[in-house]
Amino acid sequence: MRAVGYQQSLPIDQDASLMDVDLPRPEPGPRDLLVEIKAVSLNPVDTKVRMRAQPEAGGVKVLGFDAAGIVRGVGSEVSLFKEGDAVFYAGAITRPGTNAEFHVVDERLVGAKPQSLGFEAAAALPLTTLTAWETLFDRLDVKRPVKGAANAILIVGAAGGVGSVAVQLARHLTDLTVIATASRPETQAWVKELGAHHVVDHSQPLAAQVEALGIGAPAFVFSITHTEHHFAEIAKALAPQGRFALIDDPKTPLDISLLKSKSVSIHWESMFTRSTFQTADMERQHEILNEASRLVDAGTIQTTLSDVIGPINAANLKRAHALIESGRTRGKIVLSGF
Repeated sequence: MRAVGYQQSLPIDQDASLMDVDLPRPEPGPRDLLVEIKAVSLNPVDTKVRMRAQPEAGGVKVLGFDAAGIVRGVGSEVSLFKEGDAVFYAGAITRPGTNAEFHVVDERLVGAKPQSLGFEAAAALPLTTLTAWETLFDRLDVKRPVKGAANAILIVGAAGGVGSVAVQLARHLTDLTVIATASRPETQAWVKELGAHHVVDHSQPLAAQVEALGIGAPAFVFSITHTEHHFAEIAKALAPQGRFALIDDPKTPLDISLLKSKSVSIHWESMFTRSTFQTADMERQHEILNEASRLVDAGTIQTTLSDVIGPINAANLKRAHALIESGRTRGKIVLSGF
């Protein structure tokens, strides 16, 4: 089968950073689905893994997490899907990725593709939806109020893939006031369109801008990108006994003592925790994606697809990786078909 992979970690402008390869078609395990890949989307994790994870000597590492496709085979213990089902999912970081014609994935990580979306629009959603959903509802527990705090959430870096979903979920599934950060006119307009009540500029100090809104100190902060740059301002802005979550990898250590005087709790989110550790609640991701699919079909939330840049091949994936590494993307970049 056709696939795209690499044999050594290289900057994306190097010819061998990603290569078109031919690999054997994988065989599904007992709880696996064999999926014919119709579309994939890119996430920052793709670029991080490319630069950090070396393949085994002589081997090829295939990246890719978000995907939408059609089930073409099932393992002996599969009960949630059947051949012919259209699905979408984000997969596992511990297994070969979705940048291939066929892919195997544990059924407990998979949802039914929204019927109202094509494969490209559906492929934009799984990883970011799971990350945003788990952060808001499993980590921050935003439906449990913080007494005395403004019933509000500050979402830092709201115009990217995760932020674009988090804004929608917070607006439509909670009664929170949603404060989004974005620094360019087009990204500010994007997060307003998605449902943010207020938009502040993260190129300027955040705490004073949040205070100027006149709604009080927010109960929750969800930091998606450049947390180390914004952390001191986040600590100022948060309400006493508030909750703070982050998903990025700060380049410098965070001085979490800044949260002590307010007794703020800190929550990490990694969408791959459940699949990596085979947690007892791994099927939660199947449930989240099915509910997200229902919400899309009901018109409650929308895809965050921003651009389809061509078929799945090394040249187009190099272009997509470069765009992700620029840090200036809006929504999600998708590749479609081989």
